[in-house]
Amino acid sequence: MAKTNFAYEKRQRELEKKKKQEEKNRRKAELKNNPDAAQEGEEDVAEGEASAPGTE
Repeated sequence: MAKTNFAYEKRQRELEKKKKQEEKNRRKAELKNNPDAAQEGEEDVAEGEASAPGTE
């Protein structure tokens, strides 16, 4: 039986966390640059948070 490559799995988790953090920072920057879209963006974020726990 093959051994599990824990280093690879850890790296994949780290990359996923980094990707999510960059996306979050990008959305925050967009809201900061365009306050008119803040109300629309908040609705999108609320929908994303509600569906996130169910996806995993």
